[in-house]
Amino acid sequence: MHVLYFHQHFSTPKGAAGIRSYQMARALVREGHHVTIVCGSYGLGSTGVDTPFKNGSRTGIVDGIRVVEYELAYSNRDGFVQRSILFLKFALRSLKLALTEDFDVAFATTTPLTAGIPGIAARWLRGKKFVFEVRDLWPELPRAMGAITNPVILAAMSVLEWVSYRSAHRCVALSPGIKEGIARLGVSSDRIKLVPNGCDLEIFSGLKVEPWRPAEVAAGDLMAIFSGTHGLANGLDAVLDAARILKGRGRTDIKLVLVGDGKLKPALKERATNENLTTVVFLDSVPKAKLAGLLASADVGMQILANVPAFYYGTSPNKFFDYLAASKPVLTNYPGWVADLITEANCGFAVKPEDPVAFADALQTAAADRTKLRSMGENAGALARSHFNRDDLANEWVRWVTFQ
Repeated sequence: MHVLYFHQHFSTPKGAAGIRSYQMARALVREGHHVTIVCGSYGLGSTGVDTPFKNGSRTGIVDGIRVVEYELAYSNRDGFVQRSILFLKFALRSLKLALTEDFDVAFATTTPLTAGIPGIAARWLRGKKFVFEVRDLWPELPRAMGAITNPVILAAMSVLEWVSYRSAHRCVALSPGIKEGIARLGVSSDRIKLVPNGCDLEIFSGLKVEPWRPAEVAAGDLMAIFSGTHGLANGLDAVLDAARILKGRGRTDIKLVLVGDGKLKPALKERATNENLTTVVFLDSVPKAKLAGLLASADVGMQILANVPAFYYGTSPNKFFDYLAASKPVLTNYPGWVADLITEANCGFAVKPEDPVAFADALQTAAADRTKLRSMGENAGALARSHFNRDDLANEWVRWVTFQ
């Protein structure tokens, strides 16, 4: 079977972005299927194709996957208008492939929501099977965040959301809340499969991991890591708020390391400088292998989001599963299914949103009892292996996408 797979932000492990699509495509290849990934050029990613662009695109074979990359450069620091234009350009260029390529199943994964457009066309204009994967509920999340307020844009997105869900023969949801959100729009439950993000155990707990720490972090310091986008949704001011509390308590031995990039990173760095928050360390994005080494040396992984109720059950954060894969306790600052997992498995700390004192208290508790912290880490690793092993989840996903 040939699966035409649309993901604008595709990356291999050589990049510093999520690799779900790479791992799922590899699982298809292992099962004997043919896969064509259609993607753009993501600033933090690496498609694995390095030949020059010709007429705005380039094609190559990467680990058995045929990759078609469009010369459409995207960055987390782009503004709303620039991103919207790129999303539409990608959808329109992908549409041509959907209408001309020889394939059996069109698979599209968000974000952006416009990724569904070529799949819709493949379904209705060519009678192809269409599977739509939903990583975030749009436009629910941007509406709840206040990131998009224009009623015309929100209405157009709602229409596209409805058409995408109802056009798909099958849907994949990455969290319980996403599954419920799809069902609310009239999609029957037997057409929706929950396949959350998974843990890449080979990358984060394999024999090749080389532990390292930034120069600013001493061997005896408690090192808490956040790895991901520094944007509005991530609410990283919460980390700086906790750092301010810890500074007042004289706890210079607790270091908070923020790894990644995003539109708000300059403002966060400026705030840290202005408030002399020397325990906050900023690092650029790193490839997965190097991130694995950093997590190996860390004590806690921080799963941080802005206090938006739509996030509580409606996201499936990559970084959370990376922390579990590395057997690290997780500190989260919002309720929902992730916090529930942490509490039930006793693999970290769940504190209330917008409570920097509770956040700082949790870090001090972690620093005070390293034996208990290691036990929480062991529980995190056990949860990764028993419930979120990427290989197991990929096998489920392959069967669903190929209509087995």
